[in-house]
Amino acid sequence: MNYELSIMNYFNHSLKSIIMFTSLNLRYADAKAYLWAAVFIVGNLLFPFVCHLVPAAGVGKMLLPIYFFTLIAAYKFGWRVGLATAILSPLANSLLFGMPLAIALPAIMTKSVLLVLFASLVASRTQKLSVLHLLAVVVAYQVVGSALEMLLYQSVAAGFADFTLGWSGMFLQVVGGYFVLKALAKLQ
Repeated sequence: MNYELSIMNYFNHSLKSIIMFTSLNLRYADAKAYLWAAVFIVGNLLFPFVCHLVPAAGVGKMLLPIYFFTLIAAYKFGWRVGLATAILSPLANSLLFGMPLAIALPAIMTKSVLLVLFASLVASRTQKLSVLHLLAVVVAYQVVGSALEMLLYQSVAAGFADFTLGWSGMFLQVVGGYFVLKALAKLQ
């Protein structure tokens, strides 16, 4: 019982804390930018693949796995690494695994680029990391992206699909992203 309480206290404290955070904002001339982009692209290949293996219907779509490592890349390593991850991950997934379908690529890539924009902007301007910072990033890219998706597909249902089906994925991006970024916080 005490062990469970200490774990809950740790998570409660971690989720409320704001930590100082340095976004590295790597440049294309820096070889590390390509290394980290490759790491996150592989992450964005493997994570959706694993999610789509879960037998429960729709788990892959519900968890929005294609966005997870894009968030990490842009928040910690800047817009260049984030943009490479955002553009190359969905294309590679579509070519290698057939998911996402080609018809979904414009919306997914638009949301991915918006995620890069908001994540790198929040990280570089605030130089802080918290659950609220990540929540702001995720809500911003989803709201703007959903509006654009509605226009793109002429469908309100398509625009709101991530909010109705993908709320667990947004939660994963915020909470899981926080812990991964916290682990990367001291990386220089």
